[in-house]
Amino acid sequence: MDAQPLSFPWDTPPEPGEAVEVAPGILWFRLPLPMALDHVNLYALDEGDGWTLIDSGMNWAKARAQMEQVLAGPMGGKPVRRVVLTHHHPDHIGLAGWFAEQGAEIVATRVAWLTARMLQLDEQERPVEAQKLFWRRAGMAPEIYEKRCNERPFNFADMTVPLPLGFTRIAEGDAITMGGRRWHVRLGQGHAPDHATFWCEDAPLVLGGDQLLPSISPNLGVYPTEPEADPVGEWLESCARLAAHARGDQLVLPGHKLPFTGLPARLVQMADNHHTALARLLKHLSATPGSAHDCFEPIFGRQITGGAYGLALVEAVGHLNHLYVTGKVSREVGPDDAYIFRVN
Repeated sequence: MDAQPLSFPWDTPPEPGEAVEVAPGILWFRLPLPMALDHVNLYALDEGDGWTLIDSGMNWAKARAQMEQVLAGPMGGKPVRRVVLTHHHPDHIGLAGWFAEQGAEIVATRVAWLTARMLQLDEQERPVEAQKLFWRRAGMAPEIYEKRCNERPFNFADMTVPLPLGFTRIAEGDAITMGGRRWHVRLGQGHAPDHATFWCEDAPLVLGGDQLLPSISPNLGVYPTEPEADPVGEWLESCARLAAHARGDQLVLPGHKLPFTGLPARLVQMADNHHTALARLLKHLSATPGSAHDCFEPIFGRQITGGAYGLALVEAVGHLNHLYVTGKVSREVGPDDAYIFRVN
């Protein structure tokens, strides 16, 4: 491949409560997350009398405290006039409602907005039957299944401030002015539906969210809300489509990890990661039919335990669904309601 390799203009991230100017009028800072991926990147674009904020962090006391430090320090006490959301996940949308309470406009794709609003209202004390059937279909380990059935599940409302009634919609092909620059909206799929990325018309800058990450792959998971989804297929299509707009000199400002250049090479890498995982999975299933739980090693190269189990399970379902919808494998209901996949 002749594409320019990845490079990282900054070796280290900003300190907590601090920010780095990555381009004139654009500040990069981080907020903490209570999970293995312990941070999310936010970007503040200077509007003169205020700021446009790209994503908002999670509704967590530690994150809100650091956000207030950044507002008072690097952002100079000027108000956040607008929060532009890349996608609906709680580490990106969690504090958007808090900013809206202070008068900020909320900008998002319609799908991201409606998904977030729906999930905020869907609060459960115990898993519903559709959730439990989804776990059984994936072949979840019995001891994990029993534990999860008897505890409060993850609730979107626990990590997000309620969103206001109204928002401003962005869609594929739109242009939006932020920080004195004109940005084109291009949507990605797979990690989150209608994930917005922003490509600057006036400078080699891209706001990539979780669609364009430098050194990790975002989760391509399937969930009970759409159990037959094919996020891997959507992801591969998005990588190919966005590659038409990628250049080696563009500074990509991602949702996690470090800003980078070399986007054409990274898009190829991201697609290849999943093509090779699918090839390993197909080889494994040709010898050993099994459930999503049985397929961690061929997909991820290792067995998965502990806190990573849930995300690994939904991504394993994603890879198996892709093989299924493309006709490479069949499935049947096996013991304990698990789908057993085998090569046709």
